[in-house]
Amino acid sequence: MLGLPMLTHDRVWAAIDALAVRHGMSPSGLAKRAGLDPTTFNRSKRIGGDGRPRWPSTESIAKVLDATGEDLAGFFSLGRPAQDALPVQRPAVPLLGLAQAGAGGFFDEGGFPVGTGWDAIAFPSGDGEMIFALEVSGESMLPAYRDGDVLIVSRTAAVRRDDRVVVRTTDGEVMVKILHRQTLKAVELHSFNPDHPPRSVPARQIDWMARILWASQ
Repeated sequence: MLGLPMLTHDRVWAAIDALAVRHGMSPSGLAKRAGLDPTTFNRSKRIGGDGRPRWPSTESIAKVLDATGEDLAGFFSLGRPAQDALPVQRPAVPLLGLAQAGAGGFFDEGGFPVGTGWDAIAFPSGDGEMIFALEVSGESMLPAYRDGDVLIVSRTAAVRRDDRVVVRTTDGEVMVKILHRQTLKAVELHSFNPDHPPRSVPARQIDWMARILWASQ
């Protein structure tokens, strides 16, 4: 008779990570969606200071199941290793909080991810395509994006009028906007909220601009 898999520390945490991926979120985004502290599922929380494994609480598991609409059996199946199939390699892309993207040390001169402060999220990418993920924090981008949503962006994809983009200026400001017009002199950006007027940024002040390919909703 088949039953639930043996509960081990690694399998429970693997199920949480897989649940986050299934719903297009990072573990911290999943925690926030469930009303938990965003650090609840951080990797640093999985081992105690004494070196012993630390387990997630049953309350936190119940909250993420309620937030995602999953049931307990389905949750534990996410942590069950496949017995008869070759392991599936999930491509991973670097993940950073959107609020952190304006700080130094996370991007090179070309606007590509560098450094050690990045997390990772599973997401398929095309050959040669440089993509990374940014996690939304706060409610400033409602109704387009909510706190905890993950934006998958590309630095190499062509950017056209009306594309949703992430723009970083040379002074470290990071914006999520709609590209309205781009010339050699300036970039005109529109907001998702019509109450906010368009903004024109001199081209020399644009550090980089990346097209949003996908967003969790």
